[in-house]
Amino acid sequence: MVKTFSKSLTLEEFLKLPETKPASEYINGEVVQKPMPKARHSRLQAKFTTKINHITEEKQIAYAFPELRCTFGGRSIVPDVAILRWNKIEFNQEGEPVDNVVVAPDWTIEILSPEQSSNKVTGNILHCLSHGCQLGWLVDPDDNSILVFRPNQQPELFTGSDKLTVLDGIDIQLTAEEVFAWLKMR
Repeated sequence: MVKTFSKSLTLEEFLKLPETKPASEYINGEVVQKPMPKARHSRLQAKFTTKINHITEEKQIAYAFPELRCTFGGRSIVPDVAILRWNKIEFNQEGEPVDNVVVAPDWTIEILSPEQSSNKVTGNILHCLSHGCQLGWLVDPDDNSILVFRPNQQPELFTGSDKLTVLDGIDIQLTAEEVFAWLKMR
């Protein structure tokens, strides 16, 4: 069950709190703790980050961060995978990424857990889209479907051999079927 903390905090107060495991998010004045990832969730998250980074990192196109806190537009959320175009990643003098990300990801991937409200997760994707995000995926391992969101467009449902929409400039071709085949380990 996802925990919601009743004490009302400002975003600034929330950001001063110690991190929780699993992560807590600040949404519409409420602190909501995400559910603990389970095996299928973790497997998909790892495969997405590995697949995307294999294609994008060396060419400095983008980078997929698992569980990256992104604070923007009055919310502080932690997408399962946050993909930032390389030019949006802020680096320090040593060439390391700056810890505090204060922009929406360019592509957000959320993997639905049984304990999660699909509407709350969808709300985070829509929030990202309204603040500059170009693509959002809601991955549902229970029915092997991926709901794809783009700004100012109706969501599209992808299943089976449907070729998934990916972020422009990233040369990845995936179908929903291929994504859910990652769950098969034997």
